[in-house]
Amino acid sequence: MEHIKITAATVESISTIQQIGKETFYETFSGSNTKEDMQKYLDENFSDEKVKSELNIDESMFFIAWDESLPVGYLKVNVGAAQTEDQGNTALEIERIYVKSSHHGKKVGQMLYELAVVTAEQLKKDTIWLGVWEENPRAIRFYEKNGFIAFDRHIFKMGDDEQTDIMMRKTLSS
Repeated sequence: MEHIKITAATVESISTIQQIGKETFYETFSGSNTKEDMQKYLDENFSDEKVKSELNIDESMFFIAWDESLPVGYLKVNVGAAQTEDQGNTALEIERIYVKSSHHGKKVGQMLYELAVVTAEQLKKDTIWLGVWEENPRAIRFYEKNGFIAFDRHIFKMGDDEQTDIMMRKTLSS
């Protein structure tokens, strides 16, 4: 999409990250979780303090996708100690690719994913990994299409509900 631009997020991007994060997480997962669990997750994970602290982690990077002046998605990647699970110093984690449902099928997610690959290459990482909810077949297909394979599972807590994420990895060509 020629009118989609991706910019690096800064601490001044807190409200944009919160807006996209809350909206896309709710769109994607509200139908599969209780209202109480959903609200608790949104309140805790997209609070001013939480987002500001994430934006200030040296080994995490955020990028925002814009359709003209409208934020439509974002990417969060982690390396080193910022990874949610230690996969070593040669790995980059895609912690989040969030795209508003209004822009599904418009290649925004692919653009954000490709930026993660470029970032991994610039940082001289040889693998990219992520966790994706086992009940999100659309996302699983997206990652499989991009060459990821499952290598493990881990638990993601949504309120009191323990959900299983499939951990997927892709080896980058050198």
